[in-house]
Amino acid sequence: MNVQLFIPCFVDQLYPQTGMNMVKVLEKLGCNVSYNSKQTCCGQPAFNAGYREEARSVAHKFLNDFKENTYIVGPTGSCTGYIRNFYDKLFENSSEHNLCNQVQGNVYEFTEFITNILKQDKVGATLEGRATYHDACGALRECGIKAGPRRLLANVAGLELVEMAECETCCGFGGTFAVKYEPISIGMAQTKMKSAMETGAKYIITTDVSCMMHMQGYIDNNNLPLTTMHIADVLASGW
Repeated sequence: MNVQLFIPCFVDQLYPQTGMNMVKVLEKLGCNVSYNSKQTCCGQPAFNAGYREEARSVAHKFLNDFKENTYIVGPTGSCTGYIRNFYDKLFENSSEHNLCNQVQGNVYEFTEFITNILKQDKVGATLEGRATYHDACGALRECGIKAGPRRLLANVAGLELVEMAECETCCGFGGTFAVKYEPISIGMAQTKMKSAMETGAKYIITTDVSCMMHMQGYIDNNNLPLTTMHIADVLASGW
């Protein structure tokens, strides 16, 4: 199965190993993965900040970078959810309307692709320790991803998955929200980490590195015995 690799900005700049581990897992599951090195941002930051024309310009490039009619897979529910739910608003009644619809239908978040398209729940990963799962807002609310990541983690040898009380509560990042409303953002991270700590978990696992970055910052600043992990890094562990 042919797959186009979509690497979001945070993965490209801060967590490249997560992208490599996603490729590792997809190839193990029989995918032929290609990467267009000319790809850039999907345009979500500009769109969320109200810069619609700038967002459309970036999205125009994205559409043409991924115009091949094959699956597009990325380690992010946030960017996937944005493309899937908002691109048609940028290109409504335009000459790119059909290409937009094609891309929207082809784009998948990593775990969603594994469980819904490849129909796999087990990849042979091993990771010792107790973990809890954070439902990233984009994955949960814009892509409807809930059970799939948990099924994958339940099949990781040595991993004990424990639900936290605030699993669906936002971690406080929210893109520019964390910059504009820093005290509220930090308070939300505090609530999330308190819930995670109550499970006795060593790891807090999620689908989005933006959440990881925000939560790990709070963890480091407060010397908490927790480590954030992207689910691609977990699924690539032990083999």
